[in-house]
Amino acid sequence: MDSGLKRFVYDFLKVNDSREGAASIEPLPGDGSKRRFWRMGSLGAGKRFIVMANPPVNQYAYKENNAYIEIGKHLKSKGVPVPRIYLFSPEKGWVIMEDLGRPNLQEVVKESENPLPIYRKVVKELLHLQLKGAEGFNVEWCCQTASYDHTVMRRDESHYFRDAFLGTYMGFNKEWSDLEVSFRHLAAMASQANSGFFLYRDFQSRNILVDKGRIGLVDWQGGRMGPLGYDLASLLIDPYTALSLPIQKEIYHFYLSLLAEHDPGLLDDFAKYYPYLSLQRNLQILGAFAYLSKVQGKAYFEDYIPGALKSLSRLLDEVKDPELDPLREVFMTLPQPGS
Repeated sequence: MDSGLKRFVYDFLKVNDSREGAASIEPLPGDGSKRRFWRMGSLGAGKRFIVMANPPVNQYAYKENNAYIEIGKHLKSKGVPVPRIYLFSPEKGWVIMEDLGRPNLQEVVKESENPLPIYRKVVKELLHLQLKGAEGFNVEWCCQTASYDHTVMRRDESHYFRDAFLGTYMGFNKEWSDLEVSFRHLAAMASQANSGFFLYRDFQSRNILVDKGRIGLVDWQGGRMGPLGYDLASLLIDPYTALSLPIQKEIYHFYLSLLAEHDPGLLDDFAKYYPYLSLQRNLQILGAFAYLSKVQGKAYFEDYIPGALKSLSRLLDEVKDPELDPLREVFMTLPQPGS
């Protein structure tokens, strides 16, 4: 933590604590982003805070920081369990916010014999944020696209899979023009889902905190409008937790029961397009893990690629759609999970 950021932190403590200084400043491990985080304990009040630094070195970083603040404040106002933001410097990209605790859901699942009770809590929060988050949401806050649209599906998911996974990671030097049939069809089907809801975009276990049974959510800056099924798919096919298929199905049906209580008219749309949204998310996961491991040098992401391939294999088997045959054929050329 540089001297300027320390001064920012201590000035905050002067106003919000009885004693200047910090009892502890603990760097937190990074993940897939360039943002840096610290956990800070105050001397006088016995409170903990999270400090984030994301210097606005370009226009996108500036927009990302704005999305973090505006979407975060919006979700908090709707009762979504995101941290309260105490102080923000737009010029520096520094944020001080509430600490929602630890561990994350991935760590909880690893130590749990039965993860279903905690997933029921998570899924309740998910539906709440999808419904309430859409109320009064201003798409001008978004740092990427205003909604989950064709641009995201093609550029950031299917083509990401093609370029980062098949090309960079697997080393296949091909244009893969035959895949466009499947990619166009996937996007066309996924685009038909009702998109009048708040979409978190990265609703996976490392972004979900579980502190004494209470759920907390982080990394919401990619939020936008979108369909219900995408975030549930992100949660269920998450390679970090590698949930068994029976557990996935139980969580899926619990979510459906909550959705039916809210509006049974949403069920048919959800069930029809959920498989296509799951496939889109699975392609994004493989593209991201390939890019992070090979381009950014974060080799530990490579450990999760076999699980993502396994879920892609299952989804391609389950979705009996001939338009996906080109994708199936390409998949069959890959080293299969466990081989």
